[in-house]
Amino acid sequence: MSDTPRQVLQSIFGYPDFRGHQEDIINHSLSGRDALVLMPTGGGKSLCYQIPALCMEGTTVVISPLIALMQNQVDALQALEIPSAALNSNCPPEEQAQIFSALKEGRIKLLYIAPERLSAPGFIDFLTTLNISLFAIDEAHCVSHWGHDFRPEYLKLEQLKERFPRVPRLALTATADERTEKDIIQRLGLQYGAVFRSSFDRPNIAYYVSSKSNPMTQLVGFIKSKHSGEAGIVYCMSRKRVETITAKLCELGFDALPYHAGLTSTERSRNQSHFLKEEGVIMVATIAFGMGIDKPNVRFVAHLDLPKNMEAYYQETGRAGRDGLPANVWMIYGQQDIVRTRMLLSENPSYEQRIQDLQKFDALLGYCEELTCRRQILLSYFNEHSEPCGNCDNCLTPPDIQDVTTDVQLALSGIYRTGQRFGAGHIINVLIGNESDKVVECGHDQLPLFSKGKHRSRSEWQLIIRSLLARNLIHQDLEGYGALSLKEECRPYLKGEVKFSIRIEDKKSGKARVSPKILENGDDQKLFDELKRVRLELAREADVPPYIIFFDRTLLEMVHKKPDTVSALSNISGIGATKQEKYGPQFLEAIGNFIAKQTVD
Repeated sequence: MSDTPRQVLQSIFGYPDFRGHQEDIINHSLSGRDALVLMPTGGGKSLCYQIPALCMEGTTVVISPLIALMQNQVDALQALEIPSAALNSNCPPEEQAQIFSALKEGRIKLLYIAPERLSAPGFIDFLTTLNISLFAIDEAHCVSHWGHDFRPEYLKLEQLKERFPRVPRLALTATADERTEKDIIQRLGLQYGAVFRSSFDRPNIAYYVSSKSNPMTQLVGFIKSKHSGEAGIVYCMSRKRVETITAKLCELGFDALPYHAGLTSTERSRNQSHFLKEEGVIMVATIAFGMGIDKPNVRFVAHLDLPKNMEAYYQETGRAGRDGLPANVWMIYGQQDIVRTRMLLSENPSYEQRIQDLQKFDALLGYCEELTCRRQILLSYFNEHSEPCGNCDNCLTPPDIQDVTTDVQLALSGIYRTGQRFGAGHIINVLIGNESDKVVECGHDQLPLFSKGKHRSRSEWQLIIRSLLARNLIHQDLEGYGALSLKEECRPYLKGEVKFSIRIEDKKSGKARVSPKILENGDDQKLFDELKRVRLELAREADVPPYIIFFDRTLLEMVHKKPDTVSALSNISGIGATKQEKYGPQFLEAIGNFIAKQTVD
């Protein structure tokens, strides 16, 4: 094509200008050079390879790990009448034959494949017969052993440099710490390419972390008060927990669906399709769900169990508010979460990997226990500085911070004096002076520290013990009775040489602040709802997700500007020439009818 990147952006995609490093990345690829792109979820990574694909002769090959991502992007491109296709295991033989034929004839601009496809007999040789303009490697952190989602098949991508030495490669990821970034560059042979780093900050997302007490009650309270009727994702650690939470949400009238590896591929595909194509659906899932999901109007992400590291947390929470509109991410955690995850990570046979995993988990726990701005801690993990954000629980409602150094000494002494053979419940009974059968039987009611902690409630002692576990000062053995024992790191705290502060009154559980209303005016809200209804009807007719028609941001701009002609639609972000012609009349009619009705009323 002879159009410039800016012309393609405006005429086809309908956006007035580039964001961040997009234009620099595109021009870099057009010059035939490699690059690594680190850009947050929702930052516009896909345009960084889609626009070069339309500006160059030949076919751009996009390597993506999930079928869902491929199909989402192919649907969106085809809605813009851009020749594109996905080769994956879901394609029947007839469709695959048609795609291969179209590739030979040069009729496909973007081809999406899984990394496994490159290992298929003869496929690389077939690609060498085509005019390949660019390789885009999405979710590039999967190539690194240090990344949070390593996939062995990604290691085979290094052959692209040898087989296609003149074709530029663009590696993209939303989550990579410094070690993972270096590993991506080395394994893919990008040493002579450029690195484009965008800010990891997602200012539209509000972050909340609370203690776990009654998970189901907390979750329902959060959803009902803040996100009634809105789409969201709830992450759980186990398949059984996913099924249980889904069933309870459905009993309460929510449109909720499960997603985990124990379901058949047909069930997973059906549930995912419903989530993408309908409004207000809640997906309850393990981490098996989400990578590459493009649904832009997910208004909340909730974690009922701890992720394994900050990268996973960042990527999973990044699925909220991809459209840039306000969204909440909310997480609750407790003592057992910490112990179970540490035990799971400790089972890795590789010593180096095990240490790395535990260090990353400790960084996540530090974020959870943080008493100051959460966004500062999150961004600092990715080597980025931030001022206090004003949009997290600690900024919005500063916690009541108390020095509990003396109580920590008492708790550590309780663990030691009882022989480091008992669980938290027993230790707390001793501290608060509860003469339980076991306490009396063991003679622990005769210890000097018996009842020395009665000034605190059981829940406060549970919080202190959880904090000791989170800061890796004590160990809990999950086998047997969950015995607590001291770690060497606790010594300066036991001696009172280091202060220990904590949030004692954890009253914010489930009380995330209401996200700012997208529309304050009641009539504007009614028009927005009407435009969403029109969009849903068109999406169902085309059997595509509603956002393929228009993003919520585009509908909101229609509400504010109320265009009355087809040409006026061209001034609204997200409406290119194709969509203007295809969908413009239906939305103009809806706006006109609404205004006419308001005038009569």
